[in-house]
Amino acid sequence: MKKDIHPSYGPVVFRDRAANHAFLTRSTMTSEKTIEWEDGHTYPVVDVEISNVSHPFYTGTARVLDTAGRVEKFEKRYGKKRG
Repeated sequence: MKKDIHPSYGPVVFRDRAANHAFLTRSTMTSEKTIEWEDGHTYPVVDVEISNVSHPFYTGTARVLDTAGRVEKFEKRYGKKRG
């Protein structure tokens, strides 16, 4: 492996502001902001808009929307293949 070409890899806190949830992991991402974690150490924090805690797919609130019969319109135009 070549030296001095890879980004530093270390502990980072990702914080989901919408769900008020944070988790500590390792990443190459960096941030000027820091947070004191439960273990008493200070880590860089990266704010994200959505995570597995607030994403509709993972929370079970996801819905499939078929506005104006788009599926039926597609099947009518291109034919429904059964196989």
